[in-house]
Amino acid sequence: MMLDRRYDRDGSLLARDEVLRLRVFRHADGRNQAILGWKGPTGVSPEGYKARRELEFELTSAHADPEELLRALGYRQIYAVERYVEYYHIGDTDVRLEWYPRMDVLIEVEGDEAGIESALAIIGLPREAFTPEPLSLFVERYGARTGRRAVLAVAELAGDEPPSWDRR
Repeated sequence: MMLDRRYDRDGSLLARDEVLRLRVFRHADGRNQAILGWKGPTGVSPEGYKARRELEFELTSAHADPEELLRALGYRQIYAVERYVEYYHIGDTDVRLEWYPRMDVLIEVEGDEAGIESALAIIGLPREAFTPEPLSLFVERYGARTGRRAVLAVAELAGDEPPSWDRR
């Protein structure tokens, strides 16, 4: 499981198209791994690749609560995303399959341009299906196509149906 929590302080990061994220991986063997990250403004190269500066730091203290630090600095959680993920590595390129509580299965491909193109060819994803779009656009398309609200975190279901981690 990969759990993302995004934080902001009075909308200041959102206004600059920046993200402050706490990502927690819940590994199958019971380990948890926490990574605090910052993402700068999003850009798209002329070739259609998403470009965004990112800084990430793995948190190693077993007893620390990183959310306590964020709250002390005035940040509040504004967004949550939870998904089951599988990682694959093709050379230096990462391919991640993502299953959400209620939305389409997504494939994220991260790497340099040559690595991305190579990975797309290997997994058989048509080039025109690969986009630099943000998750919010996938959410909108899911709703428009199905007439149902996409759910990105289990807590959003609130008595609705159980999450579908259907890995078809």
